[in-house]
This record gives sequence, C-alpha cells and structure tokens, in this order.
Amino acid sequence: MNQSVDRRFEPRTPAAGGGVVVAPGLELPCRIVDASPSGLRVRLDRKLALPPLVQLIDLAQGVAIEAEVAWSKGHEAGLKRRGQASLRGLVPSRLAAARAAFLRAGGR
Repeated sequence: MNQSVDRRFEPRTPAAGGGVVVAPGLELPCRIVDASPSGLRVRLDRKLALPPLVQLIDLAQGVAIEAEVAWSKGHEAGLKRRGQASLRGLVPSRLAAARAAFLRAGGR
C-alpha cells in the first residue's frame, strides 16, 4: 500500500473558503482547501500551470496573500506564504490588481 508522507512542520486547518489566484495576465477562481501559518492548499477551477509567484485573494477575510507556488498536481497547488495585506480601504500599488479582482468577485 502506498502511503503519502506528511512533511509539514505545522498542522493544517481545513478550510472551505472561496478565493481568487491573481498574477500578471491571470485571474482564476479557486477554493482554499486547507491552511497553516506558513502555507495553503488551493483547488483551482481548472488545471493550469501557475507562475512561481502569485497573490491569493481570500474572499471571506478580504486579504491578499502573497505566495510562492511550492507544488502543483492536477487541479491543486500548494502555496508558501510570503506576506499578507488587507484589501479593504487603500492598498499598496503592488496589490492594485488583487484589489480590483476582489471587488469584481463581490468583496467589500
């Protein structure tokens, strides 16, 4: 029997929130499957190769998580957190595309 080895140093918490992955030329809806303090696992709406760096919009929390793509397999990807900022109110210019996608997705 083939058992996968969990190499994480931190426990993962199940999540079921909606999100949007944003990168230059890319805006893709996703589900946040689980999260830990250092990373997240997302399920994409379609199988797509992601660029090395992305912004994940957590629609429920109203935040943009800047992340590095650690792995991808099929419709899922693992993201390593690099930073986080609120999308409510004024945002830095590097998050302008993420804020626009947040508003288009119904965020307030």
